[in-house]
Amino acid sequence: MGEPDLSGGFAALLGLKFDEVDADRVVIRWQVHPELHQPFGIQHGGVYCSVVETAASVGGALWLGDRGRVVGVANQTDFLRAVRDGELTAVGTPMHRGRSQQLWQVEITDIDGHLVAHGQVRLQNLYPAAG
Repeated sequence: MGEPDLSGGFAALLGLKFDEVDADRVVIRWQVHPELHQPFGIQHGGVYCSVVETAASVGGALWLGDRGRVVGVANQTDFLRAVRDGELTAVGTPMHRGRSQQLWQVEITDIDGHLVAHGQVRLQNLYPAAG
């Protein structure tokens, strides 16, 4: 299945920068700007959910490697602090990696280290059909 392509698609649309990418830890940075705001001028919660899912899926895919691929089946993200601008960093790490599923947690902090969002994603490991 190979390594995921992180250079385009939705990640590029959000402006995500991947600082660290491996099977045990994924670190993503991005700039909050008005195009990513909700109507009240703060970072849209959907961006947090998307980054949480991205970090977990990339790390989970790297861990599973050529054995198969992963898909997200649950994303639970809590928004803890409003952010209007600046740089945010997400750090994803595995909590559980089993034969059929993985559970990853992701913490999102601002430039001062304040926790602004926390999420976890459950991934389903999909294997090619024998044959």
